[in-house]
Amino acid sequence: MVRQYVAVLAHARFRNGCVLVSSGGAVATTTDQYTWLFLQPCLRVQRALCAALYALAYHGQTRNFLSMPTHVRPNAVLLIITLGILTATGPFSIDMYLPGLPAIVNEFNADASTVGLTLSLFFIGLAVGQAFYGPLSDRFGRKRPLLIGFAVYTLASVACALTPSLGGLIAMRLLQALGGCAGVVIARSAVRDRFEQREAAGVFSWLVLVTGVAPITAPIIGGQVIAAFGWRAIFWVLAVFGLICLTLTLWVLPETLPRERRVATPLRGVLRIYGGLLADRTFIGYALAGGLFFSSMFAYITGSPFVIIEQYGVAPEQFAWIFGLNASGLVITAQLNRWLLRHYSSDTVLRAALMIAVAAALVLLLAAVSGIGGLFGLLLPLFVCVSCVGLIGPNSTALALAPHGNRAGSASALLGTIQFALGAASGALVGALHNDTALPMAGTIAACILGAVTCYWLFVQPRPPRLQEAEAPL
Repeated sequence: MVRQYVAVLAHARFRNGCVLVSSGGAVATTTDQYTWLFLQPCLRVQRALCAALYALAYHGQTRNFLSMPTHVRPNAVLLIITLGILTATGPFSIDMYLPGLPAIVNEFNADASTVGLTLSLFFIGLAVGQAFYGPLSDRFGRKRPLLIGFAVYTLASVACALTPSLGGLIAMRLLQALGGCAGVVIARSAVRDRFEQREAAGVFSWLVLVTGVAPITAPIIGGQVIAAFGWRAIFWVLAVFGLICLTLTLWVLPETLPRERRVATPLRGVLRIYGGLLADRTFIGYALAGGLFFSSMFAYITGSPFVIIEQYGVAPEQFAWIFGLNASGLVITAQLNRWLLRHYSSDTVLRAALMIAVAAALVLLLAAVSGIGGLFGLLLPLFVCVSCVGLIGPNSTALALAPHGNRAGSASALLGTIQFALGAASGALVGALHNDTALPMAGTIAACILGAVTCYWLFVQPRPPRLQEAEAPL
């Protein structure tokens, strides 16, 4: 029955925004006239259902969706949701874990800076791993490296839950990151495979919407799980999430890089590609601007549990709601970005967002130094800074990758490596400067955002004529 229904959908035609079914489907019809299947409000749901049912009905035959007729390919919405879930590996692995940091300090009788290594090395693993997954995905396609990466991630999550020592936890967190970073880098590459620069910026905004659910829900889930079962239960939840990502990769995600576009590059060639990207002023300008701003968020992630929970006495469960509220601003601005892109170029939106972030960062630093406003005086500028991620992240990523479609995997990998290397450094700096005040976190955030603006103006402005032409309205 499922196969018959899918066969009907495979012969669907679209007229006036509605879905029609021809009599040429596998299920016979009584007339040669088109029959209404769904009305326009159901169009997106129907197409997503078509893709899901096709996967359920045909199993192994769905591994190369690009070879199917256009009207049978998975809906773009389903692709974006799947990529968003895979990209959420990083936020889930970090944010769900944050409410448990004070409990880990107490259980292992360690100081905050040592426990902070479980975050810093996770960031390093995300940075280093992406440098390998990018070229591998350019050579073998997007799906195979994803399957290997999420298998490693799932096993490492189980090991984190069972480890008896802090050293073991730090080591397994590194391994967990080396596996999970596959979802981060390859999702960006898949977007570049399927969409042009202007479209890609909008798609990245959708990805921020999907992945933005993680920073909202993960700390809340983490706080409740820790309260009920302890911090080790977090890693069992992450192991289940890894299995979900494996399932989505195997049965739902299409292969976005066909065989004829794959490039088998030797190690020397990979290094040459990375060297060329590093020498590209425009790429490195957008990469550093986005990466330094990204690293300010890692400073926030590393420092906020100790500032909010320990300094201001907020319970872990309440901290989760505060963290989720900040993340909701990111989701809102990501969708605002899609509207702005209809009227302004990606570069214009990026430049304005950077200016807003600088102002908020300076207010945050002032509040941390003076204590004006107490906790609220910190949370308000933090909310603005976090919200700017929804504008800066999608546009800096799309602009950096736009000229590099033939090496999207390597460009995406280098972009991610820069972001997470800077993030690891900022997180480690916050831990090293920890002094039971908000100043290390606020100072690091302000320094990173000011650095992002500086790199943007040094490397990107004035913009080369070729990129100005590429950004001209269509």
